Amino acid sequence: MLSISQRGIAMPASPIRKLVPFAEAAKQRGTKVYHLNIGQPDIETPKAVLDAVRKSDFKVLEYSHSAGNETYRRKLVDYYASVGITVNHHQIIITTGGSEAIQFGFMACLDPGDEIIIPEPFYANYNGFAVAAGVKVVPITSYIETGFSLPSIAAFEEKITPKTKAIVICNPNNPTGYLYSKDEMEQLKTLIVKHNLYLFSDEAYREFCYEGDQVSAMDLLGADNHIIIMDTISKRYSACGGRIGALVTKNQQVLDTVMKFAQARLSPPSFAQIAGEAAIDLPPDYFNTTKAEYKKRRDLIVRRLNAMDGVFCPNPGGAFYAIAKLPIDDADKFCQWLLEEFSFEGQTIMLAPATGFYGTDGLGKQEVRLAYVLNTNDIDKAMDCLNAAIQAYAVQV
Repeated sequence: MLSISQRGIAMPASPIRKLVPFAEAAKQRGTKVYHLNIGQPDIETPKAVLDAVRKSDFKVLEYSHSAGNETYRRKLVDYYASVGITVNHHQIIITTGGSEAIQFGFMACLDPGDEIIIPEPFYANYNGFAVAAGVKVVPITSYIETGFSLPSIAAFEEKITPKTKAIVICNPNNPTGYLYSKDEMEQLKTLIVKHNLYLFSDEAYREFCYEGDQVSAMDLLGADNHIIIMDTISKRYSACGGRIGALVTKNQQVLDTVMKFAQARLSPPSFAQIAGEAAIDLPPDYFNTTKAEYKKRRDLIVRRLNAMDGVFCPNPGGAFYAIAKLPIDDADKFCQWLLEEFSFEGQTIMLAPATGFYGTDGLGKQEVRLAYVLNTNDIDKAMDCLNAAIQAYAVQV
């Protein structure tokens, strides 16, 4: 029998997608499933973005530059300037989704056996990227009672060892929706400079801030060589399938190293670069409508959740996710039960158990992540299902 690598064995299952077979089976039984498990926006991809691809006219679909089309990178310079980030096109490398930006960053800056500190709960795929790079994730716990605010700097310093090379944040945060403040970001800057660490900042949800503004890691003065931004068009323009992201840094040595990985995979997707370039030409007020829609959804889902007996959900400041604490014994079991056994008026709800977003065993067992990516009518129906499910689950356990 052929062996499987230890990395393959260590690769964790996705808490977002691992219940898909149960959802498919529920649909085959005729049950309608409301998907709040995954951050797939239902906002239409802008027509101008799709038209740019449809109307593209070339005779050969060539490789692009390994760093991405120069025309796209130059336009991204203007986009970043519009949000207060000053970079040039040489400091941007286009990647196959934000995922590749994270992977390239880890592989360029970290050696096997190195450690990265990440506030938990965190985006579950950071685990997978760390496994692929041979590095260890060291979780530092944030708590639902404080809305998942940044752990204290003293708590960070307790986690730092000679193997620590980086801190990873997502701002606004997936899965909690927490929006890190200017003060919290400045505290992180002091920490990374003091201990000579990298700060990887996942800024995929930059535009989705509902109270206050996003503070980019690039805004932290005096830390240029420490900062690496991972970015993507996926959520910004509702273009998840385009698989176009970017790694942005002013650290030339990191850029040179990342380019070696970029060259090894040849080039990022051509059609999606065309889409990304067209997206930058959208009207300045494009995000006003989408942000207002997501805020309306957030306000509804948080209100409905907190009205349920025994449920607590802090108000997320950004992104389009919330984590709620439910009166249940085991989130994994509950989320599977919703799909296997529960039905309310022929409907059920798919959630992501929060256990998969924690790196510390035993945490998140009463918590679920909800992505408010459905329209308000569907969110209302999904919350009706959840309320009924909580009552039914309490009886059956």
